[in-house]
Amino acid sequence: MNNLDEIMAMAQNVQAELTKAQENLDTIEVEGQSGGGLVKVRASAKGRIIAIDIDPSLLQPSEKQMLEDLVVAAFNDARAKADAKSGEEMSKMSAGIPLPPGFKLPF
Repeated sequence: MNNLDEIMAMAQNVQAELTKAQENLDTIEVEGQSGGGLVKVRASAKGRIIAIDIDPSLLQPSEKQMLEDLVVAAFNDARAKADAKSGEEMSKMSAGIPLPPGFKLPF
């Protein structure tokens, strides 16, 4: 029965570490760009959008469609970077946890 107690204690510890890691993701920032840096989106590694920066040269009515496309591309770039950073941070956290082969923690 002692082994079961150890497993339960380990599971509680893993849960606490996961919670801490998830909270930490909101403090890590990434920046997505498009149009050679004309549109920038800052986001947390958790995926929360923090800010958008649009170069004033794009604020022309005739450039509306291009601006919309660049904003979408910058959002997607920021999201991809946030996902990569999130995976990196979570793998650091789970590196020391003895998990069965093929077992993945919920990210």
